Amino acid sequence: MAAHNDTGKEGEALAIAFFRERDYLILHTNWRWRHLEIDLVATKGNYLHFIEVKTRTSEKFGKPEAGVSRKKLRNLQDAAAAYLHTFPTKKRVQFDVLSILISPAGPNFTLIEDHYVW
Repeated sequence: MAAHNDTGKEGEALAIAFFRERDYLILHTNWRWRHLEIDLVATKGNYLHFIEVKTRTSEKFGKPEAGVSRKKLRNLQDAAAAYLHTFPTKKRVQFDVLSILISPAGPNFTLIEDHYVW
């Protein structure tokens, strides 16, 4: 497996722990619809969170969140619409991005809540 795949898997495991520590209930990981994927679907309070996780091991190519493009966010929105069709809810919907920078000192998390989707 390529190193970036290992980094992604490690990031998603860290993300699950990050959200569970903050009392989110993880409903799905890597939920797929056609060719689209939602990294994490979670709930907390009256909100349903669709979460994109972006992990890097250095800032050589910028911060991890810089890798979340407009196209990726549109794909997240499209997948979320399919999810809501499959699993209707009365909860408010929120799109979040969790940026994880893994360094020798440990992971650094940046949560961008209620990210605007173009």
